[in-house]
Amino acid sequence: MGRAFEYRKARKLKRWGNMSRTFTRIGKEITMAVKAGGADPQMNPRLRVLMQNAKAANMPKDTVERAIKKATDKDASDYKEIVYEGYGPFGIAIVVETATDNNQRTVANVRSYFNKHGGSLGTQGSLSFLFDHKSVFHIKPAEGTDHDEFELALMDFEAELEADEEEWLIYGAFDQFANLQKFLEESGAEIVSAEFERIPTDYKEVTPEQREALEKLLEKFEDDEDVQNVFHNMKEEEE
Repeated sequence: MGRAFEYRKARKLKRWGNMSRTFTRIGKEITMAVKAGGADPQMNPRLRVLMQNAKAANMPKDTVERAIKKATDKDASDYKEIVYEGYGPFGIAIVVETATDNNQRTVANVRSYFNKHGGSLGTQGSLSFLFDHKSVFHIKPAEGTDHDEFELALMDFEAELEADEEEWLIYGAFDQFANLQKFLEESGAEIVSAEFERIPTDYKEVTPEQREALEKLLEKFEDDEDVQNVFHNMKEEEE
């Protein structure tokens, strides 16, 4: 398995450990998808894949249906996606993706988390060179799918395949998400989940004491209801 797979696996295990936060995050994504493309998953590819994400996270079906129905209400919150970038202590790069209905509140909170934990909020785009922004699909291929032919076809979408007996992981260019989704659905593959990931181009080693301090900062971000995702370039602990 490559670095993208290992990084994603470590992140998902941590993030999905808190089911209520996961449901809140997916619920916001559903709201934005419905407002942008309608409540019919057959006509809204983004909503369709988010419903698969919800299933993979064990989000109850009625909770998903409520989120879709709520999003069609004219009084439903309008969320804006805003990305914040900065450095935590010890030079660790951190990217915080948010979905908020109050940008002033969100930026104040994000800045305070950085400042109180020895970091600093930077300008948007300042850390983009440290991460590859990828479309990531976790799939179960259709029965009889030829691995080599499938991998060759993915090159048209600037995508690569990492596979083992349990799962196939595809990661491609950020702007190829919709094309990849269409290709995978037409191939007969089951899309288990699909997300955008920021995968570090390099990792920084930290001491156990530094890791403990950094984890406290990352937890502050993760616990904030406006935060959807947190990415960093701290090397994961060896198992």
